[in-house]
Amino acid sequence: MDLNQKPRGRFAPSPSGRMHLGNAWTALLAWLDIRKLGGTMVLRMEDLDPDRCRPQFAEGLLEDLQWLGLDWDEGPDRPSVTVSYKQSKRSDLYQAAFDSLAQRGLVYPCFCSRAELRSVASAPHAGEAESVYSGRCAGLSAVEQAEKLSGRHQAACRLRVGEAEISFTDLLFGPQRQKLSQGCGDFVIRRSDGVYAYQLAVVVDDAAMQIDRVLRGADLLASTPRQIYLWQLLGYPPPTFIHAPLLLAADGSRLSKRQGSLTIEALRCSGVRPQQIIGQLAAWAGLIDRPEALRPDELIDGFSLDKLPREPVVVGDTLTDRI
Repeated sequence: MDLNQKPRGRFAPSPSGRMHLGNAWTALLAWLDIRKLGGTMVLRMEDLDPDRCRPQFAEGLLEDLQWLGLDWDEGPDRPSVTVSYKQSKRSDLYQAAFDSLAQRGLVYPCFCSRAELRSVASAPHAGEAESVYSGRCAGLSAVEQAEKLSGRHQAACRLRVGEAEISFTDLLFGPQRQKLSQGCGDFVIRRSDGVYAYQLAVVVDDAAMQIDRVLRGADLLASTPRQIYLWQLLGYPPPTFIHAPLLLAADGSRLSKRQGSLTIEALRCSGVRPQQIIGQLAAWAGLIDRPEALRPDELIDGFSLDKLPREPVVVGDTLTDRI
């Protein structure tokens, strides 16, 4: 990439519900990071999963971001002849990447049910939330694969990781290293229902959109080596990664759409102003000493990754008693 080119960042939410405070936290930090650098902000809807994603939620995300004062330079509300900013419209690109990997013998069908995966998977390593795939289907012969397919078994498709070991430096969490066979094993890049997996889609999209700087939640730090492996296989340089600590509910769980009181829509309806939300988020991020009503653009000059916390931030169940 041209060294003189301005950095390109993105916010890529999944429209599976209304935007909550944790989404706004990540969106604000990603926005501030790219605006401080004078770069381009891309908004992409990760609406691959037809069972969970809804058009009304996508519309709600646009509405909430605009209300908060977080703008973007490219996105789904700005039609382009050559680019779609909705994953649901980009399946041809994922298919091309999938075919490229399959032609090199790197992909194989996996017939394991969820129950079988639980029974054969290795125990998770300390600090990891997922199990390591055992490779149960990796050695099936072509005849065995054909027999299972003829028996109406639905197959997911996994990517072989071999002995790959991935190293990278996260700008907040420092040097990271993972041997994929020990960290995750061969991983799914297309589900049994034909939907392309997040790991493949996000890499293809970031490469196609020339995203070179990614600030996102720390819950995705563990999956980053898989994505870098895909970047390498597909012949693209990976972006710079910044994984921000998560906002946690009062019970220590991740904020989610279950906390209805913490959706941006609910806060707006309760009379909270957008500047109050931005100010509270900025205080939690260490950008200001105490919460005060601010617009996002008022935080750009003082933004620095060095100020951000490295540990999760615990918030209450509501904000209305704070701001």
